[in-house]
Amino acid sequence: MTKKTWLWAFTPIAFSAALYGCGGSSGSDGNAPLAVDNNAQSCSVLSSTGSAVVVGSGLAGDPAAPEAASGYRLGNQAKYSSKYMVVANTPLATKAGCDVLKAGGTAVDAAVAVQAVLGLVEPQSSTIAGSAFMMYYDAATKKVIAYDGRETAPAAATGFYLVRQDQANAASPAPLPSARRSGRSIGVPGVMRMLDMAHRDHGRLAWNGLFDEGVRLASNGFQIPARMGSAISSNAASLRLDANAVALYFNADGTPRAAGTTMTNLPYAQSLRTLASQGAGAMYDGPMAQAIVAKAAQAVGDDAARTPITPSLMTVADLRAYQPKKREPVCTTYRSTYYVCTMSPPSSGGIAIAQSLGILENFNLSQYPPTNPANEGGVPSVMGVHLVSEAERLAYADRDKYVADTDFVPLPGRGVATMLDKDYLKQRAALIRPDGNSQGVVPAGDLGSTPLGVDKTVERGTTHFSIVDAYGNVVSMTSTVESSMGSFHMVGGFLLTNQLTDFSAQPADSAGTPVANRVAPGKRPRSTMAPTLVFKGTEPGDFLMATGSPGGGTIIQYVMKTVVGAVDWGLNAQQATSLVNFGATNSATTNVDGANTALDLTGLISGLQAKGHTVSNGAQSSGVSTIMRVNRNGTAQLEGGVDPRREGIVLGDGAL
Repeated sequence: MTKKTWLWAFTPIAFSAALYGCGGSSGSDGNAPLAVDNNAQSCSVLSSTGSAVVVGSGLAGDPAAPEAASGYRLGNQAKYSSKYMVVANTPLATKAGCDVLKAGGTAVDAAVAVQAVLGLVEPQSSTIAGSAFMMYYDAATKKVIAYDGRETAPAAATGFYLVRQDQANAASPAPLPSARRSGRSIGVPGVMRMLDMAHRDHGRLAWNGLFDEGVRLASNGFQIPARMGSAISSNAASLRLDANAVALYFNADGTPRAAGTTMTNLPYAQSLRTLASQGAGAMYDGPMAQAIVAKAAQAVGDDAARTPITPSLMTVADLRAYQPKKREPVCTTYRSTYYVCTMSPPSSGGIAIAQSLGILENFNLSQYPPTNPANEGGVPSVMGVHLVSEAERLAYADRDKYVADTDFVPLPGRGVATMLDKDYLKQRAALIRPDGNSQGVVPAGDLGSTPLGVDKTVERGTTHFSIVDAYGNVVSMTSTVESSMGSFHMVGGFLLTNQLTDFSAQPADSAGTPVANRVAPGKRPRSTMAPTLVFKGTEPGDFLMATGSPGGGTIIQYVMKTVVGAVDWGLNAQQATSLVNFGATNSATTNVDGANTALDLTGLISGLQAKGHTVSNGAQSSGVSTIMRVNRNGTAQLEGGVDPRREGIVLGDGAL
């Protein structure tokens, strides 16, 4: 079936613009007919008896009911739908997005609803005062757009913002109680401004209705998911310095709230109502902005010891000045068969993925598939892991040296074109020895740039979701609070991030050479987030795949194994997502995920060791969310895969 046939596989139904149309300047044509799905079972899951169960209902089989954290959920199978699909890392957020699609909304409409719920039920990974990158495919124009909602450093920040209380004094002590827990880690938030921009471009439903599910859950209560409960417990000491966090996340006796218990978040409900009624601008000027600035400027903790906290230097003027950006995506052909588009700087993830693919297309990866892929994606082959890991080492080397916010530090040569030059990547590929040992640590390529120091700043927590709407539009969006529960500063029921710790703490390396990812006023910290879209052919148009993952600095590895698993090894969306994570930064260590203890990885590990790899077999907490468009039984369908290492689900039209 052709793409056009798939898009018109149902009949759009027009509803009142007062109920469903966009108001004011938020969104596109408020009079456009909407594709409303009247199937009562849509956005539900199938129970073991085959009956439909509504997510969040509390009935038997409800995936929103917390389970004991197992580390890996065995038995996930690919899910299929014909019109629309959402995959996210927590069930309640997935349901919120799916309901918007069911009502005729676009992928961007659904993304707003998903983000609103994520900040409530996955605060360890996401917040409405955080940042995000979105890759958007517009089916009507066949265009791919990269939306940048990354935080910025305040205007008062210098290169020593994260290492000195007094930036101008070389003898000044470091921020207290640490750079992360201090106000210095808090950046000017970007995600809501980014979503507002995308919604104005591509929304169909009214902005003010997209927060309803978040408001309902925050007001009426929800069961604390297992990962959220674990994050509250493990971060209790830092959260106790903030009275707002204590009031929300602790019981009356001072103990942390536990997974499975029901909680409300009335301040969050009010914050969502404000954003719904006043627009995203409410966070960037007025009372909400003033409250964010005041919280970031807190100088002592709310604990009995009145622990000193180094305040942020962010102002309301910084918030007022924030602007999201539409950027040119990083796109490349792969094996002359696929067209891959991913995120541009200030994310380094997109360039690293595109470089890795450009290196790997010089090898016949299809010869080295995993064994028994029907079993959770199977066990990767030694040569497959070797080649992918070696390509990633080379890409990480370039990433660590060259990539930062290109509005401040340009990429070498002709920019992205230089870094993705096929001849250059062929030269890099020649450094890999298929029959030899691992390279270990490698130097960056010589691209003739101004001398730059290497930055290996570690990045952390994030979440990801993928959405395809009934019109064929696609969103792949990665959203983050940075480390688990961010900076631990809470206001309005939401957490503020510690995203500025993604900058290099020092502005120069030990030799005094400037680091591209140094702090500067208004600059965006480097990221590894890599929301990714794959198309068949050599240009956008024939959509194949949307994927991405949380995971800090290892996001590149998680996305790479998923893309390679699907396009080189023929895995379906679930198999590619479940597949053992593997890969390497530019270090001597190669990662082989040990989360799925039911698989025997001893042969893989010993084979890699024989090729000189130092193997780390620790469990990894990726959160890959994948949607593919496939031909199934002669019909074009959407195929979804959810990461078994987290709590997410796949939802779409019909009960999945």
